[in-house]
Amino acid sequence: MVPLAGFANNLSALENLTTFFSPTKKMPVLFFGHGNPMNAINENEFVEGFKTVGKTLTKPNAILCISAHWFTKGTKVTAMEMPKTIHDFGGFPQALFDVQYPAKGSPELAKTTKELLLPTEIVLDDEWGLDHGTWSVIKHLYPDADVPVIQLSIDYTKPVAYHFELAKKLSILRERGVLIVGSGNIVHNLRKVDFKRMDEVDYGFDWAIEARAKFNQHILDGDFNPLLNYQNMGSAIQLAVPTPEHYLPLIYSLALKDKKDKVSLFNDKMIAGSLSMTSVLIQPTN
Repeated sequence: MVPLAGFANNLSALENLTTFFSPTKKMPVLFFGHGNPMNAINENEFVEGFKTVGKTLTKPNAILCISAHWFTKGTKVTAMEMPKTIHDFGGFPQALFDVQYPAKGSPELAKTTKELLLPTEIVLDDEWGLDHGTWSVIKHLYPDADVPVIQLSIDYTKPVAYHFELAKKLSILRERGVLIVGSGNIVHNLRKVDFKRMDEVDYGFDWAIEARAKFNQHILDGDFNPLLNYQNMGSAIQLAVPTPEHYLPLIYSLALKDKKDKVSLFNDKMIAGSLSMTSVLIQPTN
């Protein structure tokens, strides 16, 4: 039985959704392998992949993004009217720091997200903004920044299965025109990057290629339990995911797949030996 307080909170969240977001056809869910921040201003096959997928999407009422670059104690959601563009990197050309992505926020969606995720305590945040895990890819889908965007942080104190179950509570947003996006990289080991071969597309170390193949198979088969226990999948996987922050956005996206959704991959190539650009499209079939 659902506790009375939880039922009331859920009703409140649904009322907010009805007030601010009309029912729509079910939206897809995305996971982007965002890779190098320079993808924000470069033209390459990965950027073309982002743009191509963007052209297939119905323009959403809003976007909720789970980025690898907002890793917090506890969970937060951006709730300001105008989130700032965060340049959370160093050592890149000034042209990248000059990029602004002036999308509006959505305090209404932030409040609804907070209520949908109860009883987990969610902090309404007015300090963060949009980090490059979000704006560097979303700008290729909506270059005019004309879709409101909020971010949901990742609680680094919690296990993988926790994030999977938390994300499931967001599923109703897909039926209110909200595009949910995870942004990270499935294979992501910066310590092993081969900087001499950064520009060589689809170059990967043997362990990285093995890990990508295993991850891809489970994703396409809809067999997510091993992905929730990736630490037990062998040494190649351990090298592929030495830390979880770039992996967990994938888990949020996969949690939102239902039985009638079709899963496909794009940008499925390695770069620099130890990074995968593999991205995932979860799409309704009816």
